[in-house]
Amino acid sequence: MPEVTLRFYEELNDFLPAALRKRDSVQAFREGESVKHLIEKLGVPHTEIEIILVNGRSVYLDYRLQEGDRISVYPMFEALDVTPLLRIRQTPLRTPKFVADAHLGKLARRLRLLGFDTRFRNDTGDHALVACSVSEKRILLSRDRALLMHRALTHGCYVHEIDPYRQLREVVERFQLAERMSPFSRCMMCNGALEPVEADRIADRLPNRVRRHYNQFWLCRDCGRVYWKGSHYRQLSADVEALRNRGNT
Repeated sequence: MPEVTLRFYEELNDFLPAALRKRDSVQAFREGESVKHLIEKLGVPHTEIEIILVNGRSVYLDYRLQEGDRISVYPMFEALDVTPLLRIRQTPLRTPKFVADAHLGKLARRLRLLGFDTRFRNDTGDHALVACSVSEKRILLSRDRALLMHRALTHGCYVHEIDPYRQLREVVERFQLAERMSPFSRCMMCNGALEPVEADRIADRLPNRVRRHYNQFWLCRDCGRVYWKGSHYRQLSADVEALRNRGNT
């Protein structure tokens, strides 16, 4: 079979078997095989890639491999000047919106806390997630590499971290969201937009202690939940500020 020489850079190596990390490897391929197919056979989802160079020339994922090609694969936001090169995503998403898979519910709620439009249901199948991502131009967040290899998917993110707060920090840093945050503007439960509401409009829905100690309230336009600056607000505000400061360093 014909062969190519392949090398992955930076965090893309995390997806590879130990024997293939941070080094050139010779890979056999079938006639007519695409570079996308070869890359994903080795375990790297195409959504994690920003640029592919073949013999020094940037190509798209559908490039058909040729005997003797030398292929370099770079991750999203690799620290080099990529201005003259061809990115594999022709149309970047101007407004970051997300859809999270069934295992990332806590991350979804935290993204909503920061004001980001994030769809989540714990009973949504893979095809529905991909369809939502593509039709609504949302970035699909997942820890399932196979899901991120779906042919139709254009914008996705493999979430490396396990802890929900670390996951949030990872997503904020990867997509440079610190300056785009609008904290406490979305319902953490349903993703609806929050709007200020007069206390007398929702007085019958408030516990007595809340009516006594708080006078500012927000109402979710979709599900009707009422929010106020309760006991967790100070800690949540500190978490938001820490994310913002980290993004600006």
